[in-house]
Amino acid sequence: MPEVEPSEIKLVDEALKTPQEAHIAIRVPARHNPALQKVIEHVNAHEELYALWQAMNVNAVERLGMSDHGPAHFQIVSNIALKLLRQLMDRSIIPSVVRDHKMTNGDAEVIVVLASLLHDLGISIHRIDHEQYSLFVAQPIISQLLAGVYPIGPATIIRSEVLHAIIAHRSDGKPLTLEAGIVRVADALDMTKGRSRIPFEAGKINIHSLSAVAIEQVEIASGIDKPIRINVRMNNSAGIFQLDELLKEKLHGSGLEPYVEVEATIEGETEKKLVTVFRI
Repeated sequence: MPEVEPSEIKLVDEALKTPQEAHIAIRVPARHNPALQKVIEHVNAHEELYALWQAMNVNAVERLGMSDHGPAHFQIVSNIALKLLRQLMDRSIIPSVVRDHKMTNGDAEVIVVLASLLHDLGISIHRIDHEQYSLFVAQPIISQLLAGVYPIGPATIIRSEVLHAIIAHRSDGKPLTLEAGIVRVADALDMTKGRSRIPFEAGKINIHSLSAVAIEQVEIASGIDKPIRINVRMNNSAGIFQLDELLKEKLHGSGLEPYVEVEATIEGETEKKLVTVFRI
């Protein structure tokens, strides 16, 4: 399957509909990974998961004024995480599940995709401490998504690794695996302006909404000194907040520091005016 590059604004609009109105099919480039293909089939047929995503988006967008936290977010994060993992594996960096449990690179792909899709499920309950709530909401769903794909032993290991990645994505999380570090960083890389337009256009003007709308594009490429190079294009220097306060926080302690370099540039000779008048 080809790499997925969805229209982010369209995905946000679709994600705000009811599960019946907008059953966004999750797509990832599964290559020659039959287990990952089967898991994604299970994801797209899982009505409870889509209903949870809808409940999360109501809490996040309508009740808290945050950016989208529905299927669009998880589609984007899962593709970013898979790309990061594959670039590292292409540079002979061994996933933790391979090193520690003698499983395969394909199993590591299943782990990062599942953790990316399920890491925020606790927001269906509350934003505060959502990482902890996500653990008990996600646990039975992980088992259901792995049913018929793996025997009990490997499925149990994968479930544990996914749950570890979920809890480790919080701000003070301490990833113990390469896969968990990847999910943590991938979550922070969903930062382009199409993803931030809901709170900004709703009139929520603060450093979070301004900095997010300043991010034009995030590109993940092969690095020069390190395996991964993240290029961020901005239209305004306010975007530095996204990098300094959010991405840097997620990258620090992720375990990916030796593998990732980040560069941000402001396009054009003049910065885009984001706010005409700001009053308190």
